[in-house]
Amino acid sequence: MTAEHYFSAEPSAPAQRGEIEFNAAGRDYTLVVASGIFSAGRLDPGTAVLLRKGGLPDAAATGVFLDLGCGYGPIASVLATESPQATVWAVDVNSRARELTAENAERLGLADRLRVAGPDDVPAEVVFDQIWSNPPTHVGKAELHAIMERWLPRLAPDGVAWLVINRHLGGDSLHTWLTDLGWQVERMASQKAYRVLKVRRKTG
Repeated sequence: MTAEHYFSAEPSAPAQRGEIEFNAAGRDYTLVVASGIFSAGRLDPGTAVLLRKGGLPDAAATGVFLDLGCGYGPIASVLATESPQATVWAVDVNSRARELTAENAERLGLADRLRVAGPDDVPAEVVFDQIWSNPPTHVGKAELHAIMERWLPRLAPDGVAWLVINRHLGGDSLHTWLTDLGWQVERMASQKAYRVLKVRRKTG
């Protein structure tokens, strides 16, 4: 084990490259991965549950979507593929993850609509119709809450966020915390210890 984490901004370990294959919404994907990023050995089980149980947009969907903590880009790739009229932002603190996401977008022919950026590089005026995230629970509760407080307010008025979180790593407490902050939160699925949460602004 090393002290370096997938949420390191600049991984120093050599990038050992490989490929991951998975299926989402009836399509097969093969994406490039490398060491020093989140879940480099397989599609993370939480991400798999989110792609299976979340309300993926369809070909008619338009607007601006966000994959928050994109890793090598599996969620962003699926969103951009399923919704060819939408623009997808893929955001990650990890520079290697961003490079891989950009490479995968190019390989899939999505580079014109999939924008890869660091958290501070997304223009302040951009708002999101959908936010998708398998957030980094291992950064600790305080940092996780800070991430949510930074990005959820950038939802469009009628926007929706889809989050997946392991219940053993704070899934239920995150649900309660978001509700206490005034968000409308529904647990849409619970599978393999993961909670899929649908988050909206409260109406009325």
